[in-house]
Amino acid sequence: MSPALADTGTVRLKEIARIEGVRDNPLTGYGLVIGLAGTGDTNKNRLTVQSVANTLSHFGVNISPDDLNSRNVAAVLVTATLPAFAESGQKLDVSVSSLGDARSLSGGVLLLTPLNGPDGKLYALAQGALSVGGYDVRSFGSMEQKNHPTVGRVPDGASVEREAPLGLNTDSRSLDVVLYQPDFTTAERVAESLRRYAGVSAVAEHAGKVKVVFGSPPPDMVRAISSIENVPVTPDAIARVVVNERTGTVVSGGDVRLGSVTISQGDLRISVQTDYLVSQPEALINPSRSIGTAVVPQSTIRVQDPEARMVNMPNGATVADLVSALRAIHLSTRDLITILQSIKAAGALHGDLVIQ
Repeated sequence: MSPALADTGTVRLKEIARIEGVRDNPLTGYGLVIGLAGTGDTNKNRLTVQSVANTLSHFGVNISPDDLNSRNVAAVLVTATLPAFAESGQKLDVSVSSLGDARSLSGGVLLLTPLNGPDGKLYALAQGALSVGGYDVRSFGSMEQKNHPTVGRVPDGASVEREAPLGLNTDSRSLDVVLYQPDFTTAERVAESLRRYAGVSAVAEHAGKVKVVFGSPPPDMVRAISSIENVPVTPDAIARVVVNERTGTVVSGGDVRLGSVTISQGDLRISVQTDYLVSQPEALINPSRSIGTAVVPQSTIRVQDPEARMVNMPNGATVADLVSALRAIHLSTRDLITILQSIKAAGALHGDLVIQ
């Protein structure tokens, strides 16, 4: 992106939208991982035992599933993503996940596995050695585990056998531009930019789609789409604050404004500490059976109620100003999240508050 575009907040259309019909496709398959060092599925998993027997039958080995006793095999589900415009022979990364009770897939090899699309057709074949970023070691009741050893990847483990389905009609006089973040203002700006810079007829059908109509079918659809993707657009920024309570993360856009608000935050702390003392009778000759050692609890309660700290935010202040003011009085991120929720409830946060 040129510095001029970055300075004005203008981006290329391809950064905020895509051409309808150009999309990735999920692939799924069932397979076996072999070569495990006793960390595969147990005989209780009849799915794996039956699959091994069926696989051996393809090699002329007929054996009953009841005669199999090995933990070197694991049943797995194989997934991959078929990108748009994928051609036959292209390599794909695949993910392998255990379906049974295997302890680890480390060191295993994925047998040839067909990968099918949602339409039930075969699009790729997967096979290869697994890369597992973890381990599970057990010995005499002790266990040491790192990361997640029942999930692995096979880099370039799948080969595309069928071209990806494409919903783009290269002989058509129209195509649709789909926004990643639907917004009425942005959709109208996209249509206006297309009319101005690409010389095509464009109409915003709704907040997430803009229809482009050519005067006649383009002789080179790739060049036409390329010119459309590089049209400069200034998207409308949505005032939004995203809060993750689990990690204590607060992310705010630059256009989020606050109304006039006063924040008073107290810090009441109550500490209860209990010490257990032992009362032991001493210097008693032949004490009675009713006399013995006693545990006596002693509790100490401390209450700290410092003066509440106040912060005044003028009308039009940003969330960044609020964070700086609250940091100045040494408030934690957890307290900041609670205050943002209260400000939203008070109607002084002019934007969306998304809590994850």
